[in-house]
Amino acid sequence: MTLPAVILAGGRGTRMGGVDKALLPLGDGVVLDHLMTRLRPQVGRIAINANGDAARFDRFDLPVLPDDLEDAGPLAGVCAAMRWAAGAGADYVVTVAGDTPFIPTHMVTALRLGRESTDAPIAICEAFSSTGRRLHPTCALWSTALADQLADALAQGTRKLGLWAEEAGALRVAFHLDPDPFFNINTEADLLRARAFL
Repeated sequence: MTLPAVILAGGRGTRMGGVDKALLPLGDGVVLDHLMTRLRPQVGRIAINANGDAARFDRFDLPVLPDDLEDAGPLAGVCAAMRWAAGAGADYVVTVAGDTPFIPTHMVTALRLGRESTDAPIAICEAFSSTGRRLHPTCALWSTALADQLADALAQGTRKLGLWAEEAGALRVAFHLDPDPFFNINTEADLLRARAFL
């Protein structure tokens, strides 16, 4: 069965003046266009996790899932992703940050194989590049059976995605690529860097 995926685009983009980073101009389209080009061949159904007016994503013709809990960060987006995927009968769901336009074209396969080799409930991307070693917990494969456990953690005030995932038994899957393929756009300088990669 092909895995479903949810693009986490619920961030506020405060370091860029409150813009939707997934909708920033990049090349011939926007950041989300580049991400979709790499993600779509790797997965089945796709949804976007975002809050506010869903109409801004209309041209992508994808379901838009709001967070169940406001101002709870990417953990709330992962919880929404788990519930959506479970509702469609999926045991696992892939998440990817909406501001990461250059994910590896083998990301989902690597996460799936890594998870299956250890039976871990979560597999998280970890990049090894010339800029160092970096964990990217928004780019991951999650067991949808963890949805209630995650909802409880959110209700108790948990907000650190990587920490919660590690405590839930996450496996780190290594990606030795340069530059870091999970590079995300947080500032104007990052956006200029992304444009230079095209």
